Amino acid sequence: MLTIELSDHPGDMLTAARQRRQDTDAHTRTKHDRQLKQLRRDRDAARRRRQWLAWLRLAVQIRKHKRGRPLLQSVPSDKEEILRAGVAGEQLLARELGQQLNDDWTLLHGYRNARGEIDHLLIGPKGLWAIEVKNINATVRIDRDIWLADKYDRYGNAVDHYVIADQRGRSPSMQLNQPADALRGFLEQRGQPGEVNRVVVLVHPRSRLGQHAELTARVVVGAKDLLRLIGAARTVLDQPQRSTLQNLIQQDHKFHDKQKARRR
Repeated sequence: MLTIELSDHPGDMLTAARQRRQDTDAHTRTKHDRQLKQLRRDRDAARRRRQWLAWLRLAVQIRKHKRGRPLLQSVPSDKEEILRAGVAGEQLLARELGQQLNDDWTLLHGYRNARGEIDHLLIGPKGLWAIEVKNINATVRIDRDIWLADKYDRYGNAVDHYVIADQRGRSPSMQLNQPADALRGFLEQRGQPGEVNRVVVLVHPRSRLGQHAELTARVVVGAKDLLRLIGAARTVLDQPQRSTLQNLIQQDHKFHDKQKARRR
């Protein structure tokens, strides 16, 4: 399987989040050091002026200041952890697909258009597949475009319940369907088959698919289920069709990537 990196938006966001935390820590350390230096200067000045009470007070402050460690954000934030899990999940699925699919298949990572980003676009003899990856340690319940996560401890006790959505309030199926609909329209306008298979893949080892109804995108657990789904498809794309689709998708991504850069 050939892998083409169009963009790495989650990876870029993770790098930026880490850099912000490191910058904040560096600023905190610098501020702490400057305060310590100022206390020492004030203490030495008090000694020169023989202001012994002031000198004693400042000496005590210096001792306390040296013992007191600045509050650093050394632990990654929740946002960092979510991004890290997302990046790890995408990499895991890409690696597992690469171990099973031959050179007839191409994986385009990080496609973007005006409606959003798709983690992976997989093109091969069995069609075009838009894949959203979710690395969620929970049982996932779905009702159309409403996604809920139920987390349990090892004894089966419920410990957390939450809605699965991005910062814009979109569930995984919405995150996938919106850019996939735009991609389908783009391809149809250029005379290409508009079928874009949509799949959300739950990749965490403890992910489970719970009750689900009226799904707006297919949902599978792990790479094996995804490969079985692809293998059962009746679509047949020959090499010229696959090459045309790949070229068009790369052109479309490049166009929208430039548009986004201009808006910054």
